Amino acid sequence: MLAGMADRPVFHLRDLDRASAAERDAVAALLVAGFRAHWPDAWPTLEEARGDVLEMCAPERLARVAVDATGAIIGFIGGLPGYDGRVWELHPLVVREDARRRGVGRALVADLERLVAARGALTLQLGSDDEDDMTSLGGADLYDDLWARIRDIQDRKGHPFAFYRKLGYTIIGVIPDANGRGKPDILMARRIG
Repeated sequence: MLAGMADRPVFHLRDLDRASAAERDAVAALLVAGFRAHWPDAWPTLEEARGDVLEMCAPERLARVAVDATGAIIGFIGGLPGYDGRVWELHPLVVREDARRRGVGRALVADLERLVAARGALTLQLGSDDEDDMTSLGGADLYDDLWARIRDIQDRKGHPFAFYRKLGYTIIGVIPDANGRGKPDILMARRIG
């Protein structure tokens, strides 16, 4: 069990019970709620989220949850293998709103890094979309001096890239217009193996 300071929730990390429809539904509800404000097209309905959670339960993938002292799921992280297991993708990460900024996300990422490193991974990568100008890359023509824009990126509204950067992740590229004109996907990675 992990415990932080007095204002931090007590929680523990474990595998998602893939056979439990109730646990899969709890994760699906977290995805819909957690992405609604800035990424509404990611999981717009509970039904779509349920389908994606079921895909995340494939045997080759990792699906981990953070569970609070009451047994409620307060966070979820998924991992997908690639490049013959040398590179894994972190997808997705979500933490219940009232449990954010309390170490849950950090613990889930560290846990995933440990697990994929034990499976032989050398790199953990992720994509973090900017669909509503949360960074200085949003709304910009990224074909104009891309690497300078990446170097000088600014966080405008609490975009997740800042969280990942604190954890040691580096921007390794950007896919301009991935989600529509001026809505890039920010690619990040960290060496872990």
